[in-house]
Amino acid sequence: MKAVLLDGYTINPGDLSWDKLSSLCDEFTVYDSSYSEDLVPRIGDCEIVFTSKTQITRQVMEQVPNLKYIGLTATGYNNVDVAAASDLGIAVTNIPAYATDAVAQHTLALMLELTNNVGLHTESVNSGEWTTNPFFCYWKKPITLLAGKSIGIIGYGQIGHKVGQIAEAFGMTVNIFSRDPEAAVKSDFVSLHCPLTTENEHMINSEFIGRMKPGAILINTARGGLVDEAALAEALRSGYLAGAGLDVLETEPPKADCPLLGLDNCVITPHNSWAPKEMRQMVIDILTDNLQSWLNGGTLNRRDL
Repeated sequence: MKAVLLDGYTINPGDLSWDKLSSLCDEFTVYDSSYSEDLVPRIGDCEIVFTSKTQITRQVMEQVPNLKYIGLTATGYNNVDVAAASDLGIAVTNIPAYATDAVAQHTLALMLELTNNVGLHTESVNSGEWTTNPFFCYWKKPITLLAGKSIGIIGYGQIGHKVGQIAEAFGMTVNIFSRDPEAAVKSDFVSLHCPLTTENEHMINSEFIGRMKPGAILINTARGGLVDEAALAEALRSGYLAGAGLDVLETEPPKADCPLLGLDNCVITPHNSWAPKEMRQMVIDILTDNLQSWLNGGTLNRRDL
């Protein structure tokens, strides 16, 4: 069967192999990225399509009548019209909950960067500030101890649960939003691990932030749309919140006028919490297993049923 991968760069920029997946296909073409105008000509007469972020709409599917299978290289499948796929007899699979350990690790990395300022102090040492300092130690910003602090976790699925376990190992008190919303909101740290829905879009708005503990830190490794960026930027500029650690933004890549860019108490990473090499290899392995299952008449990780 003929297959195309529309946006493979983020999974495999060249440090992994597609051989395991491509061995199941007669023809296998990989594009680093694709835009909406590329989709129909690139899919062409393929029976199999793999994608992460491209929008596979009913209109696209109806223009590629050979299409029989869409394999998502991510957990989220909101970019595929699953109802249309079901109507047209096209199978849709995803990669469920593969990055739990990686995202939990990144969550704590953001917290530690905001509490220990490792990057800031490394830059200071390399610029010569320690060699000219009369004291054996110094700090550019206060260093905060995690032991004894509290963390409110919003979204207590696999990732939220893992973050809670690690936080407890640091000596923190874990407050789960679904069990005690007030305690979670009033925690020293509030960490987001819930999916984005129409109901919770911009849930972290000025009203929510006003309920948070002054001097608290917000962490978001979930979805950028959960946060009203203008409200968060104002809280950070005013000092009401001590900091924020974000791996996701509302628009990715961000626009140059994103209000969170350039704030010295806001640590931002480019949506790479999921991306250790081990996790990306797991994606390729699960993609292969999903396709093999479908080829054998199975339903592994099917989302169109």
